[in-house]
Amino acid sequence: MKEADKLTINKKSDGNRLILSLEGRLNTANASELGTLLSGSLDGITDLVFDFSELEYISSAGLRVLLSTQKRMNSRGSMKITGASSNIIEIFDITGFTDFFTIESRS
Repeated sequence: MKEADKLTINKKSDGNRLILSLEGRLNTANASELGTLLSGSLDGITDLVFDFSELEYISSAGLRVLLSTQKRMNSRGSMKITGASSNIIEIFDITGFTDFFTIESRS
């Protein structure tokens, strides 16, 4: 995997809450890694938080993983995105995905 495709996922769980901190770039080269992690991590989770404070970029493949995860979480609890940069927010705006997610941008 090229350095430009690097994604680090830090996972912290606390009871029924799961926080995933993403660092780097979420793109076609690594979106399936996040999808696989999520498919095995959501049992019993009712509060899912994505911390995007260190996320530099998200592609359509990354957006698809988030959308499918949101659909799963709709029936079991809540999902929100925190710490998103203005560049990430712009990608959500352009694609119309701001309507699907609870997003808290950087202050």
